[in-house]
Amino acid sequence: MSITTEAAVVESAGAEFVFQSVQLDALRPNEVLVDIKAAGLCHTDLSVAGGGLPFPLPGVLGHEGAGIVAEVGTAVTRVQPGDRVVLSFTSCGGCTNCRGGHPAYCDTWLPDNLIGGARSDGTSPISRDGERLGGHFFGQSSFARQAVADERSVVKVTTELPLEHLSPLACGVQTGAGAVWNAIQPRPGSSLVVFGVGAVGLSAIMAAALTPAVTIIAVDRVSSRLELARELGATHTIDASAIQDAPAEIQRITGGGADAAIEATGSTRVLEQAVFSTSARGHVVAVGAPAFGATAAVDVNFIMPGRRIQGITLGDSEIETLIPAIVALMEAGRFPVERLVTTYKLDDINQAVRDMKSGKSIKPVLIN
Repeated sequence: MSITTEAAVVESAGAEFVFQSVQLDALRPNEVLVDIKAAGLCHTDLSVAGGGLPFPLPGVLGHEGAGIVAEVGTAVTRVQPGDRVVLSFTSCGGCTNCRGGHPAYCDTWLPDNLIGGARSDGTSPISRDGERLGGHFFGQSSFARQAVADERSVVKVTTELPLEHLSPLACGVQTGAGAVWNAIQPRPGSSLVVFGVGAVGLSAIMAAALTPAVTIIAVDRVSSRLELARELGATHTIDASAIQDAPAEIQRITGGGADAAIEATGSTRVLEQAVFSTSARGHVVAVGAPAFGATAAVDVNFIMPGRRIQGITLGDSEIETLIPAIVALMEAGRFPVERLVTTYKLDDINQAVRDMKSGKSIKPVLIN
């Protein structure tokens, strides 16, 4: 039996979100019905809604959901009704990367999470007046009162921390933290620079502060975010609106270039700057996703001395391991995600979008 609920629907590229009544399919064996209590707003949602990334519209987005399990499919074993959960990305569970602990590089990651708008069999779990909508976004489509989620998207959390502080772990927080812990793995005494200190970049700063890295540099154009970066662990800040040559300043601070750099803005020009900010054998991790087809120019001779550029998806995370680990750090007061969050009623999603675009809000979280 289908379920009627409300969801924020994007009708076409560039249109605002509009709340409408939608129908959710009855659960399949591997699916979970979740009463959504909080859902983070991410730049990926804005890119899709704005037409920068292909996704079938009209559709329902949202990929940082958190809530309470209402019902489970007959084959579900991870959770049961009443469990508190965070909803993250989905994966097939059977390909080489999934079996090897790297589900963010699942063979079917792109269609199943970002651009397909449907389950693997081509059906969407969301419809409106008998017509299928783009859904199954990151296995959840959580800009709604309720969501049908893949079991592999669901992580049980045994904590009393507010769900609005946990929902950003689903994407932005684990992306920044995973880039540091899973990709860079800072050595004792090393240096790290983070370009762009929004939710992803600030999560990387917090993660780096828990490593043996000695020098942690934050680069941004917004002074208030740079101040927060200092409070969360950055040892140096660079205001890119005031300093014309950020790579030269990083070279000066580090005495020859940073050991590693994270590009979290999605700008190919900034990615080029990140490369030129590193020392020999420097490691550049690109987490910001520009529009499909975007390219960056890199001087090949400059990277010959062992420099490397690595793309990363969702922090190369295994969600049942990383998300509970961050929750434990939050409970201990060592990873203050709440410092990034501004809450809005789900009905106020368009105001949250405007505040995110203007920089007023670092991580808007929509609450039911």
